[in-house]
Amino acid sequence: MQRTYKEILQDLSAQQYVGVYLLSGIETYFIDLIAKRIEENVLDETAKVFDQTIVYGKDLPGADISPVISDARGFPMMGTHKVIIVREAQNIKKWDALTAYLDNMMPSTILVLCYKYSKPDARLSVFKKCKDAKYPQVAFCVCEHLPAWEVSAWVKNYMQNYLKKLNLNKGIAPNVPDMLVDNIGNDLAQITSAVHKLLEGCPENVTTIDATLVERNVGISKDYNVFELRDALIQGDALKAYRIAKYFASSKDHPMVKEMIILFNFFANLMLYHYLPNKSNIHEVATKLGERDNAIKNYELAARRFNASKTLFIIRYFRETDAKLKGINNPSAKDADLWKELLFKILN
Repeated sequence: MQRTYKEILQDLSAQQYVGVYLLSGIETYFIDLIAKRIEENVLDETAKVFDQTIVYGKDLPGADISPVISDARGFPMMGTHKVIIVREAQNIKKWDALTAYLDNMMPSTILVLCYKYSKPDARLSVFKKCKDAKYPQVAFCVCEHLPAWEVSAWVKNYMQNYLKKLNLNKGIAPNVPDMLVDNIGNDLAQITSAVHKLLEGCPENVTTIDATLVERNVGISKDYNVFELRDALIQGDALKAYRIAKYFASSKDHPMVKEMIILFNFFANLMLYHYLPNKSNIHEVATKLGERDNAIKNYELAARRFNASKTLFIIRYFRETDAKLKGINNPSAKDADLWKELLFKILN
């Protein structure tokens, strides 16, 4: 049956387990968190040696889950449970054995399937079963990114808890969570990795985690990032836009496809903004765009520079550039050339 990640984590804290966990979606942080909780807490260290198995979907012969299900039907040797965790389950193509297993599960087996970066094909009978309330011993969870307006608060709370875990008594500057989100996006796996790097490398004499420390320890530049590029486009500052794009093209940390996705999403939202019937209620606008309230000012400014017709053309430019990045009608152009062409079209 369908469950949220919060419900699953609550049950795990209470040591309440089900037979099969199908964890899917684009927010890999929650998938990894649930799998890690099960991996670390169900069995003691001795029992893990005999009764815990971790396999990878890409390593299964013929991309068939059958060997995993055969193992799942066995009895535990030392502990009360047999735990099987399948990472990269999105690589599995043949699911028939799981379909049959769901009707006759081993009560002592906990099978965890980590299906990352997408949702399983809901048309397949096996996934219809997983979602069906008739199967309460199956936890089917789709982990989506948190809404944009929730991420900064989540990051602040995570940073505070991680500081306690490290036994560090340090403050957090108000703009730091927003800075991390603005530069990394709402991918919690990437954000938590950056937080760990930031806090674990914090000098002892520093009392407050501030923007300067973020820039130094995480590698986020206050001047050369995709959000500065977006602002340059909104302001019509061609010199700044080309300078940032040149930096991106020379840096392995700023692949064009990654930065383009963020810009494309902004202009796609700008098109929605143009056609909102009521723009007076900022919170309502933010909710419809999936943004934080304080981000709406960017859309107000962008709408003045790029009308709906121009925004539609810009969206088309992004799609054309994406095709060229994939080699379509582009045998040799480099990222630097594609950036110049894209920015010229947007700004003119």
